Formats: sequence, C-alpha cells, structure tokens
Amino acid sequence: MQLDKKVIDFYNKSDEDSRLQLGLGPLEFERNKELISRFITNKKSSIADVGGGTGHYASWLSNLGHQVTLIDPVAKHITTAEKKAKRCKNPFKAIIGEAGKLLLQDNSLDVVILHGPLYHLQKENDRIGALQEAHRVCKPNGIVLGFAINYTASTLAALQSGMLHSPEIFSMCSEEVSTGLHNPPAKFPGMLGPAYFHKPEILKHEVEKSGFAVKGIFAVEGMGWLDKNFFESWFSPKKKKNLLELIQKTESNTDILSISPHMMIAGQKE
Repeated sequence: MQLDKKVIDFYNKSDEDSRLQLGLGPLEFERNKELISRFITNKKSSIADVGGGTGHYASWLSNLGHQVTLIDPVAKHITTAEKKAKRCKNPFKAIIGEAGKLLLQDNSLDVVILHGPLYHLQKENDRIGALQEAHRVCKPNGIVLGFAINYTASTLAALQSGMLHSPEIFSMCSEEVSTGLHNPPAKFPGMLGPAYFHKPEILKHEVEKSGFAVKGIFAVEGMGWLDKNFFESWFSPKKKKNLLELIQKTESNTDILSISPHMMIAGQKE
C-alpha cells in the first residue's frame, strides 16, 4: 500500500492548517469533536490520530488529558504538528507514517481515528488494509472512528455553485456518483487530490470486513450546510444552535445521510 504521490503534492501545495477555519470548516470541526467525544469513555485514553494533518484534533484531545499519537504521511504536516504539540499542556507525539503500516504495538490503543485514509486510498484492498491495521492496534473492545467523504459531496457542491455544467466538473461528478472514484480535473488546480468517496453501505461493509462491529454511521455536516445564509447563521448564537440541533436530530437518518459532505463511522473491536 502506497499513497498516491498526487495526494502528497496536493497537501504540499495547500494550507491544511487553515482549512478548518474557512468555509464549512468550523462546522466540520465542531461536529467532529462532538462525535468523537461520544466514543471516548476513559478520562485518559490512548488514541492514535491517523491522517491527523497538522494536529487540530491531536491538540484538542491531548489538552483534555489523553495520550495521543498523531500519524501523517506529509512531512510538512508533521513539522507543524510538532510545533503545536510543544504548546500543549500535555504534549502529543507526531510521527510520519501511513495507515497501512502503523508503527504501534498490537492491542495497545483505546481509540483509533482515521481522518484521511478512508478517502485518500482509492483501492478497496488498501482501505481495508488500513482498517485492519487499526483493528490490530486496538485493545479488545477498542474503537475505530473512520471519517469518509460522501459520494454525492462534489455533485451537491457543484449544483449549488453552478459549476456542474462545466464539462470537466460534470465528468468528475459523474464518475464519483457511479464508482466513488474522485479524480480532479487538471483544469481546476487546488481541488482535493485523488480520492474515494463512499456510499454509506460500502463504508459499513469495509469496516465490518475488517473485523469491527459497526456501532453507527453519523452525518457530520448533515443538512446544516444547505442553509443559504450559512456563514451569517454560524455567527448568530440562536441560528447556530438551530443548525446544530437539526443536524444532531437527523445525523443517523439513512434516508438523508448522503446529503452530508462527510460522515463518521464507529466500529468496535470484538
């Protein structure tokens, strides 16, 4: 298993550290933290943040008192994460590595978070390999939390922005909704590199095939991102509360799960 060089190039050229502060990033970050928190039952858990980028989640978790190891394949991300770790009251470890070969001991972790591997590995065998590695390092009854991009994500965004009718974008979206494969057109630099966008039932199948019992699939942004005045609403305490309440009430509704750009699956090692 080897990560596509185009993925590394994408992150070397982009600013991953600011992503969660822009656009829908604050909604994604707040929801992800809320969802992750539900599955951390010990006050001092051992956690691997695989594909953890520049350390947003590792910083948050380590400052809560957890023992966190961040693993990412992009050297630039590790450099930034190490600087953040030094500023934490409970520093986390940041090491370069890939999801298919974790330099961690068997049965050693309470929780494994997969932030990027499930969408940056286009081959099913590679995704299952990453999940099996998570299974190996989890303690008995340990939890894997996998984040995936929905197969409708680009298409819904393109419909909202009016870009769907660009021939290159239409071709990209058609491939995604048919096969799950995301291959950004060269004409649009800065778009997410090669990826796999999941249907919820395929995500569930892959997690179960890796030896985990699925405990739930949850919408991250849900329908909330469709608020046409989202950016105004997010900075209004009352409107923000309404959006988060709506998302939470509908987060596990399988009929509308694919409206959410991202989803999280929780599995438990049996």
